[in-house]
Amino acid sequence: MPRSLIIVESPTKVKTIKKYLGPDFEVKASVGHVKDLPKSKLGIDIENRFEPTYQVIKEKTKVVSELKKLSKNMDNIFLATDPDREGEAIAWHIVEEIGAKDKNIHRVLFNDLTKNTVLTAIKNPQIMNNNKYEAQQTRRLLDRLVGYKISPILWDKVRRGLSAGRVQSVAVRIICDREGEIQGFVSEEFWSLTALLEAKNPPTFEARLFKVDGKKKKITNEEQIKAILEDLAKSSFIVSKVEKKESNRSPSPPFTTSKLQQEASRKLRFSAKKTMSVAQKLYEGIELGKEGSIGLITYMRTDSVRVAKEVIDEARGYISGYFGHDYVPAKARYFKASKSSQDAHEAIRPASMSYEPKNIKEFLTNDQFRLYQLIWNRFVASQMSYAIFDLTTIDISADKYIFRTQGSVMKFPGFTRVYTESKEENSEGDENGKTLPAVSEGEELSLISLKPQQNFTQPPPRFSEATLVKELEENGIGRPSTYAAILSTIQDRTYVRLEGGRFHPTELGTIVNDLLVENFRDVLDIEFTASLENKLDLIEEGKLNRYDTLKDFYAPFEIDLAKAKKEMRNIKREEKPTDLVCEKCGSQMVVKWGRNGRFIACSNYPECKNTSNFVEDSNGDINKVKEDATDVICDKCGKNMVLKEGRFGRFLGCTAYPECKNTQPISTGVNCPESKCNGSLSERRSKRGKTFFGCSNYPDCTYALWDRPVPEKCPGCAAPFLVEKYYRGKGTIKTCVNKDCGYRENE
Repeated sequence: MPRSLIIVESPTKVKTIKKYLGPDFEVKASVGHVKDLPKSKLGIDIENRFEPTYQVIKEKTKVVSELKKLSKNMDNIFLATDPDREGEAIAWHIVEEIGAKDKNIHRVLFNDLTKNTVLTAIKNPQIMNNNKYEAQQTRRLLDRLVGYKISPILWDKVRRGLSAGRVQSVAVRIICDREGEIQGFVSEEFWSLTALLEAKNPPTFEARLFKVDGKKKKITNEEQIKAILEDLAKSSFIVSKVEKKESNRSPSPPFTTSKLQQEASRKLRFSAKKTMSVAQKLYEGIELGKEGSIGLITYMRTDSVRVAKEVIDEARGYISGYFGHDYVPAKARYFKASKSSQDAHEAIRPASMSYEPKNIKEFLTNDQFRLYQLIWNRFVASQMSYAIFDLTTIDISADKYIFRTQGSVMKFPGFTRVYTESKEENSEGDENGKTLPAVSEGEELSLISLKPQQNFTQPPPRFSEATLVKELEENGIGRPSTYAAILSTIQDRTYVRLEGGRFHPTELGTIVNDLLVENFRDVLDIEFTASLENKLDLIEEGKLNRYDTLKDFYAPFEIDLAKAKKEMRNIKREEKPTDLVCEKCGSQMVVKWGRNGRFIACSNYPECKNTSNFVEDSNGDINKVKEDATDVICDKCGKNMVLKEGRFGRFLGCTAYPECKNTQPISTGVNCPESKCNGSLSERRSKRGKTFFGCSNYPDCTYALWDRPVPEKCPGCAAPFLVEKYYRGKGTIKTCVNKDCGYRENE
């Protein structure tokens, strides 16, 4: 029998696939990419048609050597890396390094890791896809050109270590643009009016003012609402229209990558990065006791809603057996892909209907179970019958005023027995769930009360992870494989911070974005970035080539680079005068830019090194931040310590600075719970700007918490301290630090 080597990306896949194959198959993992552009230089010969220079990644030398050695004794080599552009690039790089030109090289694609899929793919191998590899290379070279050419300019003008990215910088721009809309928003007053009414039959119900003189009217001030109330005081409320109709609601299609990230964010509070990490494990295989490693879902990087017919038939059989024939629609449901979809892989779905979530829960972590159940429920619901409602609309006339109310009654739950999609954030509430009395046209109603409500228009909301992914997808920025990385990168670079589940641009992010928008309009243009993504798709389809795409991009980009080097504002050197006077030498204080952002400093530097933090009010006036005095005495010079703000959060600093540079962390009053540790828990800030609480003995002790510790013993289990947790709709609640205890204050 000929011997075969199958190369996959991850060691987990090795276990899942190996058990399906006989002794003539060897399965090994590349553990991701084996080659990349060099870290220390550009690695692109621009003058030689943008020819790249790849090198084996240092940490992968041993892996490549082992694959090369194994391949010498094999008759066939099956490259089973992921079925996307990155996977294709890995496959090509492996072939280049193992020198297998005289071997039978095959490309196999696994949409899922079930036995049938794996064996079928090996029996029907494909040739390697050069167009897909070219698309990946083009994307990699574009990203390298932008990052390596712009970043040094930012080092020179702002701060060393900063970076720009072809896609990440556009994501930051979207967040900064939204912040600008919020800051520039002018709120407008408007009023709503609700009538509480009573018919012959119960219950009482509410109806809202809908039209005036047959037209929708915006009530903008209190005078208008008072005039309406005066009119209505002498009006009769008559039912003018009762409309009843049956309404059907269709299920959502199975998940694409972006929809999975959005729903996991809303329903499970998962970050995009966490969602993809958990999904990767579900795809590659979970140990299910005696059955061994089983791949539970299909490939998790996809923009398609397509599902194979045989899988739909399997789902319909499951639905019929579990819920009954009424829950299976007469025809199988197929969903249309969006115009921009590459449709290369199926939707994200269970790999098999044989593994119901509740039956394998014992083998899954809590996160794995919750995400798998979400994917399972969404897929099953997508093949179930409509939900059917009786919708009632009642219009009530009061002279020239029309009030309207709506209510609905579910006749048949259909797919909603399994799954309903989360509402869009900040969408208006659904009033259709309320119960209405039986009324007839012409019936006079009794007015119980009129409730005017003053409202103000609200600015657009800041982006959450879910809504930012949606925005990126709708604008054609990035692809399914990159959304999580984009969100992670912009936080790691401290260009944005996630606060209360919403993205806020940092001061650094705002400054860098302003500079990039001023100097690199094309690179920071949303439509331009989307057009590049479309060009990558065309390269994969064989309709465009790598060289022309890079050449067309680089020619104007090179001009922008030369101009930016000369003309970009130098934030390092900028000094903005203030009206403040240095209390140490009497010189004028100026606003400067430093490692931790803007600060005020004495203009007489370096003779006087006085500095301070400041706040800028709505009029643009600069005010020094008062440093709160404390009773803590400096253990080095005996002076008092004051509260200060630094790059890692608040801390205590000596009032004798800069002569005495002693600092101390701010203790929470809670001792570190680790055994043999005498440290205390202090407030710190992560590299992403998020506050956490870590041991004062770090790095010797790495104990840390995200939740603020409170020096109160738990009444439930006597744990040494409680923590403050925020719950939506409830606010901040003290809970036990011991997760097994379950104590919550006032519950």
